[in-house]
Amino acid sequence: MARDILVTSALPYANGSIHLGHLVEYIQTDVWVRFQKLRGNRCIYVCADDAHGTPIMLKARAEGIEPEELIRRVGEEHQRDFADFAIGFDNYHSTHSDENRELAETIYNALDAAGHIAKRTISQAFDPEKQMFLPDRFIRGECPKCGTPEQYGDACEACGATYQPTELKNAVSVLSGATPVERDSEHYFFQLADFEDFLHRWTRSEHLQEAVTRKLDEWFEAGLKDWDISRDAPYFGFKIPGTDDKYFYVWLDAPIGYMASFANLCARRDDLDFDAFWKAGSEAELYHFIGKDIVYFHALFWPAMLEGAGYRTPTAIHAHGFLTVNGEKMSKSRGTFIKARTWLEHLPAEFLRYYFAAKLSGKVEDLDLNLDDFVARINSDLVGKYVNIASRCANFISKRFDGRLADTLDRPALFERFAGAADEIGQHYEQRRFAQAIRQIMALADEANAYVAERAPWQLAKEDGREDELQQICTTALALFAQLTIYLKPVLPDTAERAEAFLNVEPLSWADLATPVSGTIRKFKPLLRRVEQPAIDKMLAASREDLAAKPAPQSEPAQDSTPADTQAAKMPDKNKPDSQVSDADTIDIADFAKVDLRVARIEAADHVEGADKLLRLTLDVGTLGKKQVFAGIKAAYDPAQLEGRLTVMVANLAPRKMRFGVSEGMVLAAGDSPHILSPDAGAAPGDKIK
Repeated sequence: MARDILVTSALPYANGSIHLGHLVEYIQTDVWVRFQKLRGNRCIYVCADDAHGTPIMLKARAEGIEPEELIRRVGEEHQRDFADFAIGFDNYHSTHSDENRELAETIYNALDAAGHIAKRTISQAFDPEKQMFLPDRFIRGECPKCGTPEQYGDACEACGATYQPTELKNAVSVLSGATPVERDSEHYFFQLADFEDFLHRWTRSEHLQEAVTRKLDEWFEAGLKDWDISRDAPYFGFKIPGTDDKYFYVWLDAPIGYMASFANLCARRDDLDFDAFWKAGSEAELYHFIGKDIVYFHALFWPAMLEGAGYRTPTAIHAHGFLTVNGEKMSKSRGTFIKARTWLEHLPAEFLRYYFAAKLSGKVEDLDLNLDDFVARINSDLVGKYVNIASRCANFISKRFDGRLADTLDRPALFERFAGAADEIGQHYEQRRFAQAIRQIMALADEANAYVAERAPWQLAKEDGREDELQQICTTALALFAQLTIYLKPVLPDTAERAEAFLNVEPLSWADLATPVSGTIRKFKPLLRRVEQPAIDKMLAASREDLAAKPAPQSEPAQDSTPADTQAAKMPDKNKPDSQVSDADTIDIADFAKVDLRVARIEAADHVEGADKLLRLTLDVGTLGKKQVFAGIKAAYDPAQLEGRLTVMVANLAPRKMRFGVSEGMVLAAGDSPHILSPDAGAAPGDKIK
C-alpha cells in the first residue's frame, strides 16, 4: 500500500545566497524524496524562504529598499539555484505569506487560550541612536571572561564562554557604534516546561537519532525554560494579535512555514487535504530534515507548539552535520566558501549530488568535500563504471542490429541477482544510509563491467556466425545498465532521464528492476564527461575573485536572538571578518608580561564524546607538569596527527569547568579552522615564551 509522506527541509534565510553547506541538506532530502516517489509512494516535498527578522530589515534598509523587495529578489535566486541542482520541491513558498500569518496567529491563540503564554518585563540592550532593541549578535565588546575584544554579545569565540550581552565590557552596537543602554520591555513567553512530560516521552519514541536524544538530555537536565517569542518594533515580521508594537520572533513563525507552504499547495491541488496531514491523529508521515545547529528549536519548541495547539507532531526529525572542504571549514580566502551558482558555472550539479550521497550515512556527522577525492570518485564511479557499461555495448546494437535488443538475455541469472539487490539497497535509501547504497550499486557496476570484459563483445564482432550471441551479450549489459540507472535515479535524476531517452523507455520506476528493457534503443550519446582539474581550479579561483570583487558585508545571524533565549544553541559566526587592531586596542609590555605563554608537548589527543568541535589534549608543560586542555580544533586535525607535536599554551589562564571536565589552559591557534601554533625544533616543554 502506498504511503502518504510529507517532507520538509529547513528554510533558507532570505538575505543571502545558497552555498554548498546549504546543499548538503537539500540534496540529502531530495534524494530521499525521489526514492520514495520511485517506490510509488505519495511523497510531497515543501519548503519556503525564511523571510522575517532584524537582519532582513537592516539589509533592506542598507540597500534603500523595502524588505518585501529584498525577500522577493533573494527568493527568486534561491529557487533558480535549487532548480539547477535538481531539487524537486512540490512547492516553494515564503514565510511572509497570508497562509503563514493565519497559521501563526491560530497556533499562538490556541496556546494562549490554553494558558501556555506568559508576559513579563525584561531588561534588554537598546541602541539609543538607532532607537531599537539589539539582538545579542548585534552587540560587540570585550569578553567578560578572557578579555578578548570584538566578541559578540552571546559567546566568546576565543575562550568559548557564554554570557549575557550586559556582561560585555566596553560594549558597542554593531549598527551605530553607540554604547547600548538597558531598557525595560514587556515580552511574551511560551512556557515550554508545561510540556516537559510530553517532550520526555516524545524525544524517546524513535522520533530522533540517538545522538540528538543525548544532546536534548543535557537541556532537560538544565531545566526547560520559558521561550521568548516576541520582539519589539522596529521589526520585520507578523504582529502578535492584540498588540501594536510586538512581533512574533522569527523562530516562532519559521517552522510554521512548513505548514503554510503545504497549505498553499493544497489550495492548488484537489487531491491534497491539509487536515489529513497536519491535524492530530493524522496517519500520514511527516519528516523534517535539518542541520544539527537547529535541533533545539525543532525537537523541543516545535513539537511542544504543535501538541499545545492541537496539531500532529513529526514522525521523525533527521539531523545532519556541517560541511567542510578539504578537511577544513569553508574559507573565502582559500576559495572554498563556494556558492551554488559558482559551482554550477564550472561543474555539473549531479556530480555534487553523487559525491554527497556517497558520503552521507544517516548519522549526525560532518561531511567533508575533499576535492581530490571528488575528482577521482566521479571519474571512476560514474564515468569509468556506470556509463562505461552502455558506451562499450550500445554501438554494437545500433550498428549491427539497427538498435533492436535481443528477445532473450545471455545471463538471466545475473540480471535476476541485480534485481534481487533491490530490498537491501532500498533499505539503505529508506534509512538515509546513502553511502552504503552507493557502495552496493558500484559493486554491481563492477560486476557488470567484469561480465562485459569476460564476454568481450568487441571480439565476438570479429567472428562469423556469432551475431545472435553478440546481440544477447550487449542486450544483457544494457539491461544491467538500466537496473543501475534505476538504483541511481534518486541521486542522478537528470542523467537517468538521458539514459531513459537512450534506452527509448518510459520513465523507469523501482518496479521495473525485475523486467529487462526491450525494443529498440536510440543512438548512444555520452551521458557524462570526466571532471578535469582545471575546472576545480577555476571554481576555487572564481570563489576567491568573488570575495575580492565584492567584499561581503558583515555576516549577520540567520535568526536574531535576545538574552532571554538562553537555551538556544548559539553558533559562532563562521564568516566574521578578521578583527582590526586600532590604537585603542594596544597594550604595553607590562600587560603582555601578565600572560604566561609556555611551550607544551601534546602527549595525547582524543575526541570528546558529545562535542562537535573539541579535542581533549594532554599537555606536558615541563616543570609545570601535565595539563588538560579542551581545544576547538577538531575540524582541522585527526587526533593522531597531534601527538608528539610542540605547541604554545597560556599557562596562567584560570581553570574552566566544562561539562566534559576541567580545561586548565588554552592552546594558541590561528586561522578559520583553526590550526595550532608550533615552536621551532629546539624548544622544550615548559620553556617560557617572551
